[in-house]
Formats: sequence, structure tokens, C-alpha cells
Amino acid sequence: MINPFEEALPIINKIEKAGYEAYFVGGAVRDHLLNKQIHDIDIATSATPEEIKSIFPHTIDVGIAHGTVMVIWDQHTYEITTFRTESAYRDYRRPEQVHFVRELKEDLKRRDFTINAMAMDKNGRVIDYFNGKESLEKKEIKTVGNPNERFQEDALRIMRGIRFVSTLGFHLEKDTLNGIRNNQQLLSKIAVERITAEFEKLLQGSWCLEALKIMVETKIYQFLPMLSSEEKGISMFAKLPLTKLGLLEKWAVLILCLGMKEKQQIELFLRAWKLSVKQIKTIQKIIYWMLQREQMTNWSNQALYFATLSVAVSAEKMYQLLKNCEVNIDIVHLEEKYEKLPIKSMEELKIGGNDLLSWTEKRPGPWIKDVLSLVERNVVEEKLSNDKQLIKEWLKRCHQI
Repeated sequence: MINPFEEALPIINKIEKAGYEAYFVGGAVRDHLLNKQIHDIDIATSATPEEIKSIFPHTIDVGIAHGTVMVIWDQHTYEITTFRTESAYRDYRRPEQVHFVRELKEDLKRRDFTINAMAMDKNGRVIDYFNGKESLEKKEIKTVGNPNERFQEDALRIMRGIRFVSTLGFHLEKDTLNGIRNNQQLLSKIAVERITAEFEKLLQGSWCLEALKIMVETKIYQFLPMLSSEEKGISMFAKLPLTKLGLLEKWAVLILCLGMKEKQQIELFLRAWKLSVKQIKTIQKIIYWMLQREQMTNWSNQALYFATLSVAVSAEKMYQLLKNCEVNIDIVHLEEKYEKLPIKSMEELKIGGNDLLSWTEKRPGPWIKDVLSLVERNVVEEKLSNDKQLIKEWLKRCHQI
């Protein structure tokens, strides 16, 4: 056993002491068997939510209608879910009814993939009714039972299956892949936010290209926001070595592969995917400076200053990727050049608006911003020292004050 499980053992022991069964389940068991880092521990139990609440003094109702109670224990939180079965699904995402049961097998039977349908007791013994360990050995993503039924219950499982290809480096089992082909249109029924969450996890996986190739081969992209007629662009995107790029950089590359360069176009696309305003602005800025980079031999002081270091690094990575199909950026060189800039922001200028007003008889107005911008550019380009007296003399010579 490793630490996260050991930390949660008192929870299991307390539930068992009260006369109920309790097991570790889901992704934590899978990752444990793969010797991967464990993040969240999920526990399934034969105890009902009310019974769990009677056992533990500190609980939060996070999804009690679906059998989940959050237990606060020793400064950690654990989601504990009652064994359950589910009736017919509405809107291809949520079950109409949840029925609590006392048998672990019935609970595991409703899960998406065999690798996620294993449980582990407090002694580390794995309960594997659906051959999840065999799937791990074969490195395959396989649904629990009939693929068509699993995907029709919850169409988001289609994206999850492909996401696991990216994050685990597994392949889709033949019948599961056919199930994705047969049911991919159901993705149009799923909330965009949920699709985006899975797509972003996919983009960040080490086997991202393999997953993107499946999306192209199955034409699943047709049911994703604003990609219905973008086979050429998404195919180009799926061929690029993206592993050295961050998430927002990958979004930016996708947009350029789709031929979008205008600010409004980009915003419309990203809003369709429900990205945050902050993410959209950052991606727009990265794309703007990547396009500027195409016109430059190298990064000038002015370009580096107005782009900011992080955006310049992103733009340079994208420039190299799209030009040379590889990313071999000397980040240290860019960092050193950025550190040598005379100023990093206008706030570092030795003068401000009040100085300009004290040096002239002019009234406040837009001219102040214009003069400060002029000073800023010349200081950044090292044509003018960032010294208050020298700036004042220079402005007089330029007839600005």
C-alpha cells in the first residue's frame, strides 16, 4: 500500500467496524496497479449516505441523491459513495433513478471501462469481476459489457475513452472502437463544458497525437464545437509534434491549423468551447505574436517587451513548430534578453502623468498617455535612458513639453 491509501485506511476501518463493506475504487486502483501517482481516493461502500453520516461526525452532502457523501477526516476529504445501480439514462448523460444496493459487483457493473471497474480492499487485495487487470496488461480501453449500451447511457464516455488513449498510452479495444463509431453523434447531446474538460485532458496527455488520430479516423470531430467541416485543419493538427507545447499553446496551434487569424474569429471559436475570458485573451495574444514573429528575423526589445516573456516563449515555440515541425527553442536566450530590458512595464518609468503636468501648462488629456507611450517605446529601444532629468530634457528637445 502507498501513502494515499494508508491515509484513508481509518475511513475503511471505521465503516467496516460499523458492520458495512468498504473498498477503494476507480481511477485510484487503476493508477496504483500502473504504479502511477495517485491523486484522489474514492471509496465505495454498502452503507447508505445516511448510515455514513451517522458514522462520521464531519460530512458534506456533495451528491447525496446519487449516493455520495464527502467525509472530512484528518484534514483530508474523501468522497464515499454507496453501492448503486442506475436506471435508464436521460439526455445520454444522467440516470433517471439511482438505486442503492448492498453488493459491490452490482456497483462495479455500471462503470465505464474495465480498467476503472476494479476495487481494492484494505489489505491491497484487488477485486476484479470484469478483467480490468487483463486490460491493463493488454494496454487496452474496453467497456464494461456492451459498448453501445455504455455509450448510450453516457455519451461523454466516448471522449473519456479517447482521452485515456492520450493519458495512458493504451489502444481502444476493437468492439469499443466500433461502439464509438456507432454512437459518436450522441456527443451533440452533451454539455460543451464537459466535452471541453475531456478534450483539454486529452490535449495534455503524453500520447495526445495517437488520440487525435483516432478523432480524425472516426470523424468524431464532426460533433465537437465548430469542427463539423474542419477535416483538413484537424488532420493537420493531428500530425504535428505537440508534446513540448502547453495547453493554451495547443489551442493556439489548433486555431492556426483551422486557418483562423482574425481576433473575432478566434474569440467566436473559443467561446463556442466555453473557455474563460482570461484563456481567450491569452490565446489571442499568443497567436498575434506568433504571426508577428513570422515577420521578424528575431525578437526585438520592443516586441519582447510588449509581448511579455511568457507569450514570447509560447509564440516562438509555435513559430518553430509550424515552420520546422519541431520545437527547439532556446528559452534561456529569450529570458536573458528579457531580463536585460531597461523596463518590464510602464510602471517602471521614472516619470508619470503628474510629472508631465508639472512640466507644462497643458490641461490633463489624452496627450499624457501619448507622451508616456512615446517615452516608453524609446526607453525600451534603449534610445533614451530611464532617468527623470534626461527624459525631461529629451521631451523638451522633441517639443513634447
